[in-house]
Amino acid sequence: MSAVPSAALPMPRQGETLLIADNVSKTFPGVIALDEVTFEVRAGEVNALVGENGAGKSTLIKIMSGNYAPDGGEVRVEGSRLEATPAAAHRARVATIHQDSHLVPNMTVAENIMLGHWPVRFGFISRREQYRRAQQAISLVAPSLSPNMLAHRLSPAEGQLVEIARAISENSRVLIMDEPTTSLSGREIDQLFRVVDGLKAQGMGIVFVSHWLEEVFRIADRVTVLRDGRLVGTQPADTLDADGVIRMMVGRDVAHVTAQPRPIGDTVLRVRNLTRVGVVDDISFEVRAGEIVTLAGLVGAGRTELASCIFGADPYESGSVELGGQTVSPGSPHPAIQAGIGLVPEDRRHQGLVANLSVSTNATLAVLDRIAPNGFLSRRLEDEAVATATRSVAVKMASTSVPISTLSGGNQQKVIIGRWLARQPKLLILDEPTKGIDVGSKAEISELIIRLATAGTAILLISSEMPEVLSLSDRVLVMRSGRIVGELNRSNLTPEAVIALATTG
Repeated sequence: MSAVPSAALPMPRQGETLLIADNVSKTFPGVIALDEVTFEVRAGEVNALVGENGAGKSTLIKIMSGNYAPDGGEVRVEGSRLEATPAAAHRARVATIHQDSHLVPNMTVAENIMLGHWPVRFGFISRREQYRRAQQAISLVAPSLSPNMLAHRLSPAEGQLVEIARAISENSRVLIMDEPTTSLSGREIDQLFRVVDGLKAQGMGIVFVSHWLEEVFRIADRVTVLRDGRLVGTQPADTLDADGVIRMMVGRDVAHVTAQPRPIGDTVLRVRNLTRVGVVDDISFEVRAGEIVTLAGLVGAGRTELASCIFGADPYESGSVELGGQTVSPGSPHPAIQAGIGLVPEDRRHQGLVANLSVSTNATLAVLDRIAPNGFLSRRLEDEAVATATRSVAVKMASTSVPISTLSGGNQQKVIIGRWLARQPKLLILDEPTKGIDVGSKAEISELIIRLATAGTAILLISSEMPEVLSLSDRVLVMRSGRIVGELNRSNLTPEAVIALATTG
């Protein structure tokens, strides 16, 4: 990465404190989100902020970015107290890149980079100067991107780089990156990390939030661990290992969960020659009762699209889906649900939850036909369904009446899984069920998957996490370019075999 734009202010000395959240506390109704936490960001370093869902990371990020006011303590940026407004954080040169893109889809890359600080001449926006400054910023992180491209045409990785370019154009001193790699491929992550290394070399202080510890150790200089709203500690990354960080995060050793051999029953799901033109091509396979079959492959291999076709959410031109020997009508999820298929989608926020509604409402979305006979909601049946959905998966919450958006990611995922358990599905499709959740919740969900299979539920798992594929799968179907290119079982299942099929099969 080359030098910062000439218009940028000189960056501070390496190691100088840029931002400090000093003894900050924050309480919400019934929850102490942060309890006297101190967190420091230095010039020229990456401080990785880690912890389980619900540990307080998001609250701390929102306080440092001016979205929340702390109940106690304060945030100082280069020695000055930060007012609790996003505008004040912006003026203090603190930029935040959130998990979800904050780009305006119908604006160009240049317009998004200069958003809020457009160059003005004689009272009018100077398009030429806007383009020049945007080109200068984007050339540092993604020189192949055109400033004239509309934002809705960008990939998730390109969107992240445009937001970094915006931070550069604003002469940001501190960059907060909240789960920046969630939607990125391995190659895109490598590119992002090269950019982060360049920013660090220029003296920027970076907060990196991630559940992926291998990424933390690739990029971090220091690691800060939160647990239950409290600071566990901050240590140099080179003095820690993954097991040590996990112990700090959860306060205990987390056992490695591995599925053991179990009785496998009759065929539950049979997919025959399923084709959706340009997406999935002539797919045939079976899943039996009590069996965990995993769809593996690279991003874009067609795994999620195949699951959507089986569930009826997406149409397909030919082939068939059978459950228990009966054909499932395509074109709508309703026949699939009635037949006994449940789907936990990959995109939890947009496809699995109604964020502003309560836990109880979200937990019963799959059983409305059962709790509202004759079109009228039965509170008794609703309460029974909520209890079934939440107790079976041990959801941690203040009450079932709170908005589901207030729950941690792991507990939100448990509610979605519990929603389907209330229907007692014959087949449960789990699309990246542990994506974006902490190690403790990952272990709990893995244990739940094994319990369901042991009880006889057929499981179709989609996972990009190799340890999860290796530890849970009875069989692995590897997809590439919309086709199944190979099948592996426990006797020949290795990381090398999966990768070889996914890349060259």
